[in-house]
Amino acid sequence: MPLLVNGERIDLARPTGDVIRAYPHLEEKAKLLRSQPAQVVEPKGLLYVQQREFAVTTPKDGSVSILGSDDATTCHIVVLRDTGSGATCLTHCDGSDTEAEVSLIMSSVKSFSSAAGYGRLEVHLVGGFNDDRQLSQKLTNQLLRAFDLQPDDVHLVTFCVTELNDREEKDVHFPIIYGIAVNVKTAEIFPATFPEKGPDEDLRSAHVLTGAPLTNIYDAKMEQLRIGPYFWTPFPHVDFWLEQDDHQILQNLSTSPLAEPPHFVSHIRSTLTFLKEHPFPSRSLFPDRKPRLYKKNEEGLWEQVCSGKI
Repeated sequence: MPLLVNGERIDLARPTGDVIRAYPHLEEKAKLLRSQPAQVVEPKGLLYVQQREFAVTTPKDGSVSILGSDDATTCHIVVLRDTGSGATCLTHCDGSDTEAEVSLIMSSVKSFSSAAGYGRLEVHLVGGFNDDRQLSQKLTNQLLRAFDLQPDDVHLVTFCVTELNDREEKDVHFPIIYGIAVNVKTAEIFPATFPEKGPDEDLRSAHVLTGAPLTNIYDAKMEQLRIGPYFWTPFPHVDFWLEQDDHQILQNLSTSPLAEPPHFVSHIRSTLTFLKEHPFPSRSLFPDRKPRLYKKNEEGLWEQVCSGKI
């Protein structure tokens, strides 16, 4: 069952530009989204999703009301929602294994669906830009194909990706929207930035930098954030990378060096330092092989609920 727009199956044999022109309302919706200033989302009630992570919850969740992610350059942020159950997933895809990732988020959202089967599955794609290596375009095409291969009808509602999320300044291209949030209660999607990206920001980033697959970080039934247990081998040449200047890190560890947000290098340095400090996480971080669990406290902030070391 295919990927649909206005009840019609998208012809994925056509170039993306033709698809956009065939459905002008998608372009209008993208323009409207781009025109909104990014809202600063405070930590209360927020579940922040990093690259190669996803989280799913429903409007009944008493702890989390906002799912969000940012710092997407060539990456795409995907929101999948079942309009019947209200189950909403947000994920941050980088093209590592798109088909498997889409199947995973589909099954996660459907696990909350009622047997009655009312409502429909709607997908919102945001991110990427006209980058030199056309990584954004490749990821856009991968996502469209992967959703089109699903056994369920999926309705494309928001399409603000690649050329529809691009701005040019002095012959250099940049994304317009780097991050979005979705209100799980109202289904509103809006451009967003996040002052707080924790807990365990470095640990979660280290998991990605060492080649992790897409990982579910939230148990909606328990309303718990679950991090790990994660295992990796010592990061190759970590001392070499930590000795490099900002320019070298930007050029070699980014897919789009000219378009990265200003904190990219400091974030990578922090993650590399963490990897140097924890070459064997099975010893230093997860000796008991159990996840680090967090719940929202009365102030709406994450609080660890089990012992662990960091």
